Amino acid sequence: IPRIVFISDGDIRDFPFRLRRRQFPIQTAFAMTINKAQGQTVQYLGPYLATPCFSHGQLYVAMSRVTSRSRFKALVEYPEREEEDGVYTANIVYRQL
Repeated sequence: IPRIVFISDGDIRDFPFRLRRRQFPIQTAFAMTINKAQGQTVQYLGPYLATPCFSHGQLYVAMSRVTSRSRFKALVEYPEREEEDGVYTANIVYRQL
């Protein structure tokens, strides 16, 4: 990420001192589609799965964006089944692809 440094010219009309600040050109993302996240690595990921993933390998793409299992927490609205160890949802895989 490039860091942009801004330094005021110290003009007495604005400030009697030189002002220096560093700006990072980033934008936070509240939500992102699984397809948009493809190719990125994120620190933490919490997908909201209101319905099961509908595209080939889409759940795999979502789960593989984080570097550790402990950094992935999913909210599955309508699970396929519920067990003691968690809930399950479908990962659509088309064998002919």
